[in-house]
Amino acid sequence: MARKNDQGKTIAILSYITIIGWIIALIMNTTEKSKLGSYHIRQTLLLYIFAVILSWIPIVGWILGIVLFIFWILGLVGAINGEQKEMPIVGGLAQQWFKGL
Repeated sequence: MARKNDQGKTIAILSYITIIGWIIALIMNTTEKSKLGSYHIRQTLLLYIFAVILSWIPIVGWILGIVLFIFWILGLVGAINGEQKEMPIVGGLAQQWFKGL
């Protein structure tokens, strides 16, 4: 059986791998809560919501989508390193709005 820290890191990384990975991470995190996993689940949820909204806005939304992609990379690197590093601008909002996850 994996150690709790390893499982939290796995959940955190998995949450960044498409929306399907996010759903799997959410299910895995409900059985045994992990601070790291919960943190990154909240980060990616807001990131995915913004990505869907911005994808409908021509040109400006697409340009901002590139910024969100950079945030996604920063979050994934943080998850791989086992860090709870907030994404710029949206990270704090995610932790406030989705603290129940």
